[in-house]
Amino acid sequence: MKTKPNSLNIGKLMLVVISLVFQQSRAQTAYLYQVGEKDSIFSNVLQESREIYIQIPESYQSNPNRTYPVAYILDGDVFLPTLSNVHNFYSGGFMPEMVLIGISNAKNRTRDLTTSKITSRRGMPYNEENGEAENFLKFIETELIPYVERTYPVTNYRTLIGHSYGGLFTIFTLINKPELFANYVSIDPSLDWDDQMVLKQAEKVFKEKSFEGKALYVSLSGQLHMQNQEVTIDNVMEDTSDYTLFARSNIMLSRIIEESPKNNLYYKWQFYPNDLHGTIPQPSIKDGMLSLFTWFQMENTDKFNTPDTPKDELKNMIEFRANKLENHFGYSVPPFPEDLLNGLGYMNIDMHQLDKSKLYFEQAIKYYPKSVNAYDSMADYYLATNNNEKALQMLALAYQLSGNTYYKERMLKLKIN
Repeated sequence: MKTKPNSLNIGKLMLVVISLVFQQSRAQTAYLYQVGEKDSIFSNVLQESREIYIQIPESYQSNPNRTYPVAYILDGDVFLPTLSNVHNFYSGGFMPEMVLIGISNAKNRTRDLTTSKITSRRGMPYNEENGEAENFLKFIETELIPYVERTYPVTNYRTLIGHSYGGLFTIFTLINKPELFANYVSIDPSLDWDDQMVLKQAEKVFKEKSFEGKALYVSLSGQLHMQNQEVTIDNVMEDTSDYTLFARSNIMLSRIIEESPKNNLYYKWQFYPNDLHGTIPQPSIKDGMLSLFTWFQMENTDKFNTPDTPKDELKNMIEFRANKLENHFGYSVPPFPEDLLNGLGYMNIDMHQLDKSKLYFEQAIKYYPKSVNAYDSMADYYLATNNNEKALQMLALAYQLSGNTYYKERMLKLKIN
């Protein structure tokens, strides 16, 4: 015979349900945030499945037709969170919004990232599988990049980031397939590999080839000699032991590039005396990305906030930035975020500089022609100038784009008044 539930039993049941819901909620929010959605691709080149992690800018949610430059980072299951943090803090003003791709090298890392086969290293037998960088690069070129470009909202403006063996692979890619990426970040690269084979190749290539439009950032940690602290950046090149070959190879690359100015490569080298090989990725990712995108940073921003700046000068500044970005990216992009143009437009309405307000709203419509908000803002400009007919036209366009009855109601209210 079943027991009829009484109020006490129901109460206990409710407590259990609430407890389970609470526990489930805690399980779902166990982390502050998550970085990178896991994806995978089967490689016919490698004959194995490879995991990747994808981070898409939040702005994509409100504009699913938008595409972004893309940054690929090796050892992505380790370093993508760092790259994501840097991107979140600096994108918009210091670097473009980008899709971030973390390539996992958790399996077969040495095999895939080292550039030639060896059987001994530092006087000891070396039995780990190695030297298949050419094959891994073929996977990236012929399978991974096409897959990413078919599947995710990316352009063909690409950046490659790698640390240690990944840094070696990054230099290897630059000198063998420079067309694949616009930017290269090589963090404490293992250029000592196989008696400096890649370094010797680089010496010849950088003297003979042009790298116009390409940029390289290389960093070196303060771990110059594993056993002798008296070896410093000032005297490390005087040491001839295997203990400093790693650091000396890095510095030699810098000298090779500096002595070959006709290669037209944008290059920056940075030394981190207080970092070890294992800690240098964090500052290098930040400094490297900021360095490679110095050209992206906004110029003369104070003039936008100065009421005395003439409208024509502001227009020229916007056009200059638009042309500059197009020259670097190879395609047209908006010179400023829509929110910035929109905010400047309303700021100038408040300052009663309506001609400047119109300029900013016009630029927003020009560069964001499918933005409902851009037309709605232009309607507010026309209302501020008592041009109801033009305001109605802008609201009609906003309604046509969105189908949102809010704009239809604004139109009806304006017609009545």
